[in-house]
Amino acid sequence: MFIEPSLAGGRRGWIEVICGSMFSGKTEELIRRLKRARIANLKVEIFKPAVDTRYDEMNIVSHDENSIRSTPIENSQQILLLAQEVDVVAIDEAQFFDAELPNVCDQLALRGIRVIIAGLDMDFAGNPFGPMPALLAKGEYITKLHAICVKCGHIANFSYRKSQTKDTLLLGEKDLYEPRCRHCYYEEQ
Repeated sequence: MFIEPSLAGGRRGWIEVICGSMFSGKTEELIRRLKRARIANLKVEIFKPAVDTRYDEMNIVSHDENSIRSTPIENSQQILLLAQEVDVVAIDEAQFFDAELPNVCDQLALRGIRVIIAGLDMDFAGNPFGPMPALLAKGEYITKLHAICVKCGHIANFSYRKSQTKDTLLLGEKDLYEPRCRHCYYEEQ
């Protein structure tokens, strides 16, 4: 389905994707970009999956405890309904959303909206996670962040799950996950 781009006032939208492993600073970077957008007097709407209540039910909160107000939603289609007359739409924990999220982001960008997405690019098993591969393919700007491997100190690209649970969706923090480099991740698989 083609949607006519909104070029009123020459405004063009785009998609920015911030990805990486757990503890790499994705949410911190998302919050930093949103604060700068607000300094520029841009109207910002922020969304997160309703299922993610680890730190707060409403706010997006980084591991460093920086936070920003967001709207928890059940599915990506709600973003189209709630993001009216905005300059920037931000989406945290994008890997937990449905497969329609890339199309929703396309529609927003075609409306002239800057879309900033943060999420895990791989799940605990090292596989592409949810809608993230499609978002990475569609994004104009990609930022891949790395954590530090807790075993050897090299850059970490993997989210190692300490639990034997095989469910893809298992919300947790340092109690259940730790960042690992490729070598240390596969060493214990």
